[in-house]
Amino acid sequence: MPKPKVALLVGSDSDIPTMQEGIEILKELQVPYELHIYSAHRTPDQTLQFAQRAHQEGFHVIIAGAGMAAHLAGIVAAHTLLPVIGVPMEGKLQGLDSLLSTVQMPKGVPVGTVAIGKTGAANAALLAAQILALSDEELLKRLQVYRSSMGKEVLNKDKKLQQYARRFPKN
Repeated sequence: MPKPKVALLVGSDSDIPTMQEGIEILKELQVPYELHIYSAHRTPDQTLQFAQRAHQEGFHVIIAGAGMAAHLAGIVAAHTLLPVIGVPMEGKLQGLDSLLSTVQMPKGVPVGTVAIGKTGAANAALLAAQILALSDEELLKRLQVYRSSMGKEVLNKDKKLQQYARRFPKN
């Protein structure tokens, strides 16, 4: 049985660089994924078909990133029962327009929404991995290692800061 996959959908090829950090996290965690470009407005039929077939195609979580009107995540969520995570893209209003479009879903059609831009893409990948880890102990262990390494990185930075600060006398 193939491993569950994560679908990463973007509304435009210009959104791919924003999603790159999330892609790198999925690779590091060894989570299978596919990246596709679908537009809620320019390719509505194909977007609908993808959402309806996603589970059959082996996807268990969908991450959808779009800017401006940012309807991609909502349209996808309306046509699947899979968890959908929306990543608002930065745009003309620093991404606030995308954030509000993504987060303001009507009752019954949820979209889990993360931060705007690259941080959001990274968190969406981590959230997708956490969802998949509910039924994958090995992935859960990789997530624990990832989280632990983040803590170690912070402590190493503090250690360097304290070493640097010791070189200067306090007033």
